[in-house]
Amino acid sequence: MRKRIRCREQGFTLIEIMIVVIIIGLLAGLVGPRLFGKLTQAKQKSAKAQIELFGTALDAFRLDVGRYPTTEEGLKILREKPSGLEAWKGPYLPKEIPMDPWGKPYLYKCPGEHGEYDLLSYGLDGVEGGEGENQDVVSWKG
Repeated sequence: MRKRIRCREQGFTLIEIMIVVIIIGLLAGLVGPRLFGKLTQAKQKSAKAQIELFGTALDAFRLDVGRYPTTEEGLKILREKPSGLEAWKGPYLPKEIPMDPWGKPYLYKCPGEHGEYDLLSYGLDGVEGGEGENQDVVSWKG
């Protein structure tokens, strides 16, 4: 008579899989919000850095031309020479003018309400004011 040897099949039980899924869910719940907070801060810092770069380019334009670009001329004048402006020695920016980190164009006004010019991004919501990722990033605040 042969003895039957039953081999236990290798694998995970449903309970073991459920425990692992629960642990992963708990870890994601603890770590996820912190990572999203960092993403918001990174976008705000990126917008501020771009605004500062634009400010440097605007100052170089002013040194060459004797004035800041008008609101109508906008930031594009930092990349493209307009006709009739012989003192222009640009381009003043190495690359095309990017959108803000939320995919919207930066707003430029000259003369500005807070200085010779105002340069800003309204953040995620695209409207003035807000908190967190909706907070405005402006050139006149340090």
